[in-house]
Amino acid sequence: MAGRDDEDFDWIYGSSGSGTPPHRPPEPAEPARGSSDPEPTRRLPVQRPVPEQRGARPQPAAQQPAVPPPPPPGGPRRTLWQRPRTYVRLFIGLLVLWLAFLVAVPIVAWNRVDKVDFEPDGDRPGEQPGTTYLLVGSDSRAGLTPAERKKLHTGNPKSQLTDTILLLHTGDGPNTLVSIPRDSPLDIPGHGVGKVNSAYGKGGTPLLVKTLEKATGVRIDAYVEIGFGGLVGVVDAVGGIEICPKKAIKDKPSGLNVKKGCQEVDGATALAYSRARKYSPISDLARVQQQREVIAAVGDKVLSPWSVINPIRWWKLNAAVPDFFRFGEGMGPTDAGKWAMAMTDTGKSCTVPLAAGDASWDDERAAKLFDIIAEDRTDDITKDLCTPTGLAN
Repeated sequence: MAGRDDEDFDWIYGSSGSGTPPHRPPEPAEPARGSSDPEPTRRLPVQRPVPEQRGARPQPAAQQPAVPPPPPPGGPRRTLWQRPRTYVRLFIGLLVLWLAFLVAVPIVAWNRVDKVDFEPDGDRPGEQPGTTYLLVGSDSRAGLTPAERKKLHTGNPKSQLTDTILLLHTGDGPNTLVSIPRDSPLDIPGHGVGKVNSAYGKGGTPLLVKTLEKATGVRIDAYVEIGFGGLVGVVDAVGGIEICPKKAIKDKPSGLNVKKGCQEVDGATALAYSRARKYSPISDLARVQQQREVIAAVGDKVLSPWSVINPIRWWKLNAAVPDFFRFGEGMGPTDAGKWAMAMTDTGKSCTVPLAAGDASWDDERAAKLFDIIAEDRTDDITKDLCTPTGLAN
């Protein structure tokens, strides 16, 4: 182009003056001092490609190290099992389940228990202070297999007698437990004089209650009946009981064979101990003492903390109740619990005052004892009215 100043374009075409650009343009010269161009154009350096080597792996691009998130306020986050509240909630949950189990098991068992209409018709003693329970140990074999009857030496499966008769009074004074020997001759309404245990077989529970109320003048407020198998089941459920015979006993009719002194026994042995009498010259009087001993031992085990804490024992204990226990109409689980607690807290325990070893009553002493009970003055019961055998000291 005419008038072109070739020197001004040397940076493009080179300075050879030939007009042919060189293979590589020269580095731009530093701007002269005093140049009017504030930002002269510069050529960027060219990076030569590195030839790939055979078999070489491509190198990953460099990564910046991951920056961990900042810790939450209050320190690092703890896992579920590192939190104290987890164990508190777990403990509360288990406690609620345990309490529900303790309540539910007796309720379920109670719904299976047979109720007995024990109150007789006709004239009865009026309402009296305190509560008097009648506990009957029936020799009923109901629920026992032939093999069990043979093992327990219970004999006739059709028998309907009362081996054990106990009156328990609770009130303002000490709880008082009185044994009535089953051979005691009493007036059985409508049947004349006979052994008191036969009243059960002749007229059932109402006739037995009527016979005892007529003889004692004490109103019976509640009724509990336990069969042979019931005692065995309860004793085994609580892991056995301790008995303390004062001498070795070998009684063939009951199947009892124990040594002298305190010892742990199972249900079958406890039943035999509460029935044995042929070995003793005072027969039935010895037996009623053994029955009270067994009842007290069972009560101690039943109401021990371990019976409640141990779920297996609690289940077995309650499961044994419906099969062999019967309760009077009007009693509920709370009333049954009060009776069980009262049986283990007998401040005074004795046999009805007797005139002789044949189980005939001492009418004068017996009348004094039952008058005190009817008036709920058990603090006034003296030792001459309440003896282990019923005989005067």
